[in-house]
Amino acid sequence: MKRPNILYIHSHDTGRYVQPYGHAIATPNIQRLAEAGVLFRQAFCASPTCSPSRAALLTGQCAHSSGMLGLAHRGFGLHDYSQHLVHTLRGAGYYSALAGMQHVAEDPATIGYDAIIGTPAAAEVVAQEFLSHAPEQPFFLDVGFEEVHRLRGTHFTAPGPSGDARYCLPPPSLPDTPAVRQDMADFKVAAQTLDHKIGVVLDALEANGLAENTFVICTTDHGLAFPGMKCNLTDRGIGVMLIMRGPGGFNDGAVSDALISHIDVFPTLCDLLQIKPPPWLQGRSLLPLVRGEATEINEAIFAEVTYHAAYEPQRAVRTSRWKYIRRFSEDTHPVLPNCDDSLSKRVWLEHGWPRHYLASEQLYDLIFDPQEMHNLAGDAAWTEVLQEMRDRLAHWMEATDDPLRHGPVPPPGGAQVNDPHGVSPNEPTHVVA
Repeated sequence: MKRPNILYIHSHDTGRYVQPYGHAIATPNIQRLAEAGVLFRQAFCASPTCSPSRAALLTGQCAHSSGMLGLAHRGFGLHDYSQHLVHTLRGAGYYSALAGMQHVAEDPATIGYDAIIGTPAAAEVVAQEFLSHAPEQPFFLDVGFEEVHRLRGTHFTAPGPSGDARYCLPPPSLPDTPAVRQDMADFKVAAQTLDHKIGVVLDALEANGLAENTFVICTTDHGLAFPGMKCNLTDRGIGVMLIMRGPGGFNDGAVSDALISHIDVFPTLCDLLQIKPPPWLQGRSLLPLVRGEATEINEAIFAEVTYHAAYEPQRAVRTSRWKYIRRFSEDTHPVLPNCDDSLSKRVWLEHGWPRHYLASEQLYDLIFDPQEMHNLAGDAAWTEVLQEMRDRLAHWMEATDDPLRHGPVPPPGGAQVNDPHGVSPNEPTHVVA
């Protein structure tokens, strides 16, 4: 049998808010994918901001190692686009196609796909057409959806009719108010649209006899575009859905609680396809987990933010029990432009969010405080744990040559950045000389 095809399905801003993670959000197609594949309950992105997250998955390294310290459409990019997954796969005989959105280059032609076949609005249509006329050689089909991404206003890209807020429960970190319920209800409608489109692609795999020999990866870039989630290093910011189905043991409806990162996807593909992993990879293969040879592959995972709309340098390390977040900015208040405008954000703004204090060090016990609300960094009882987590983070920053070790990280020339003391990402930007 030839090497399996690879179908990479990804969405914006979805976190784990889909049906197979237990949420009251009807996503039956993602559910059926999970029931036939492997669902990773403790999967995390490497950066809870769009381009750095995607770059980490597609290069197999943390965002600052790949060079993607901010948003591609604002002037940030990879150090070396030959490190993108499509080039390693091409060397193994794969044909690559992009259907829909990507967010690792301002011009998708920069990346190096063999074909760019459609816009985000029609991603499922062009993917369906591609699968109906799939090439003989194994293929990598990248299908990117925008449905739960917010527009420049408060609404989602494809909300359809307004959601029914009467019986909707907001995320536990947000207040249960009419505005927040409506915001979440609209997200649910957008998530259902996303699920429908994913279903079109999965159906096309089956209709064309490709399902059995296609490895499917379904994930998202980071948490929901709600305040305190996206662009935050708490679990509600970095926690992501990750479902894999296909050859190699990813086919029995299993659920894994192992701690994993997006940077583990690239090494997994190398292991699965039996191709030599390139030297820049920083993650670990998931195959030992799936084969029952290990219960964990990572003692800890790491995440970072440098730029989103505005500069907000911070790094984090997470183990099975502890989360440590270090903020490197002298500013001790929320960087409001790094939160998308929304009904929920308006509620927080009206109740004094700009005055909230953010500690430079944060330590959370994820067993007793899973919502990461009680900072233990100043508690003498946890001094040893705090130092251990500090050391873990410092070692990782040194080992990966994090530029933040040497002081503030400037944006590249031509980049567009917001004033961190502003309120909205839609305010005028500063273009770096």
